[in-house]
Amino acid sequence: MLQYSDIPLLPSDLNIRLAGPDDADSIARLVRELAVYERLAHEVISTADDFRQALSRPGSTVEVLLAELDGRAVGFALFFQNFSTFVGRPGLYLEDLFIEPEYRRRGIGLALFQELLAIGCGRNYGRMEWAVLDWNQPAIDFYTKKFHARLLEEWRICRIELV
Repeated sequence: MLQYSDIPLLPSDLNIRLAGPDDADSIARLVRELAVYERLAHEVISTADDFRQALSRPGSTVEVLLAELDGRAVGFALFFQNFSTFVGRPGLYLEDLFIEPEYRRRGIGLALFQELLAIGCGRNYGRMEWAVLDWNQPAIDFYTKKFHARLLEEWRICRIELV
């Protein structure tokens, strides 16, 4: 389990909050940076307007946590509600979590992840799930060592592109 000694001292000016439509430009910028990091920049077609609309739409299940330092977004976690037929309850699906490289190893990712867990527990969700690229060892280590997450080796993600 996570030990307090594993938690770095967070920057005092760190603010984690739910994003709104006015944060769409920051979200789009961070998504582009994530895509470069993941070597998938050629796949990004989303725009700030897409995020503005998703966060403005009544009843939208898309939510974004922003991590800010001195009022500037340096990381984000985009998530939405899914549902588990086996558990019989909604769950939280983390689509993306990203911290700008120069702000890593300061506990910001840990703080975002803990906020996601708090949201899931507060909403009585049954589980939290996400995917990680098989080559991204720093992320795999973060999830498995800090949170004791299980890598589900027997499952593979399937995708059909609709756009």
